[in-house]
Amino acid sequence: MRIAFVHDYLVQHGGAERVLECLTEIYPYAPIYTILYNEDAMHGVFADKRIHTSYLQKFPFARKWHRVFPLLMPPAIEQFDFSAYDIVVSDSSSYAKGIITGPETLHLCYMHTPMRYAWDDCQKYTRDFYFPRLIKKLIPFAMNYIRLWDKVSADRVDVFVANSNFVARRIKKYYHKESMVIHPPIDTKNFTIMPKESDEKYFLMVGRLIAYKRHSIAIKAFNEMKLPLKIIGRGPELKRLQKIAGPTIEFLCRVDDENLKKYYANCEAVIFPQEEDFGIVAIEALSSGKPLIAFRGGDIPEHMEEGKMGVFFDQQTPEAIIEAVEKFKTLTFNANHIRSKVLKFDREVFKQKMQAFIENALKEHHNKQ
Repeated sequence: MRIAFVHDYLVQHGGAERVLECLTEIYPYAPIYTILYNEDAMHGVFADKRIHTSYLQKFPFARKWHRVFPLLMPPAIEQFDFSAYDIVVSDSSSYAKGIITGPETLHLCYMHTPMRYAWDDCQKYTRDFYFPRLIKKLIPFAMNYIRLWDKVSADRVDVFVANSNFVARRIKKYYHKESMVIHPPIDTKNFTIMPKESDEKYFLMVGRLIAYKRHSIAIKAFNEMKLPLKIIGRGPELKRLQKIAGPTIEFLCRVDDENLKKYYANCEAVIFPQEEDFGIVAIEALSSGKPLIAFRGGDIPEHMEEGKMGVFFDQQTPEAIIEAVEKFKTLTFNANHIRSKVLKFDREVFKQKMQAFIENALKEHHNKQ
């Protein structure tokens, strides 16, 4: 089977890149096509892979400021030639699904979400990523084109796989396409129940410091409660969040997986105030046997039993978080029960499901020709 992978851009290591890692473990010989590649930002991941980049790779500052080039992304992803492959798997939350393939080549898209800044709120997008003033004025006009291109490019996909039921509903709404749901991989062998190493009591937040993850409302809540909150992650919001943080808030920036699982093991609960299409951090916490204090939005309500695996709040406000923390204090949780509910997201389960789905889809494609 001649197979290739396509990824939006390899400029940070997050949940989508972990999916790509697993895909390359299934088919280690497959090359990767991507608009931009920042080898340093990948911390050695994919260093042994054949990676093909677009013409944007040669643009100064493109790898750091890729979001200011939305109009250049469609032609960049369309430039690749996939005529040599039987199947191409795009791993996409924006542009990768827009590749052009011939009728003989099957295009299967693993979709993390339909392009959020095209379909949800482009004004919010410009605020969240701190664009220069001129760019902020131009982006709404660019989004008209991007939205049209995004809809047209979705029609190029032969088979959609959604990373959650929440995303499957978004694919149906915006693209009018059906999709199979296969949840992203979680390293449940690494993120597991561990004995606490200290008597320190703290709550934890993990994730890139960007506005939509709503770190600020959690910080304000914990300032008010004067409870310790540790925050793991880096991003453009760091300085602003540090300015509003009180003495009980600690920023740990980036930690490796070995230390991350220790922070999960020693925390009281993980605070999760954002709406996520899946929520890998939340599932890592649950895999570690830790309860969540989570916003009732996105895909998390489908995986968390309230009262047994954590506590929900319904408004993204500091007051709602404070109320949820007070409720949390009155409850007890069974770590083994929490972990047992998320073992279905294990990496090996994902790999088995994806391999079976890919090979079955290709067989059906060949039968139709």
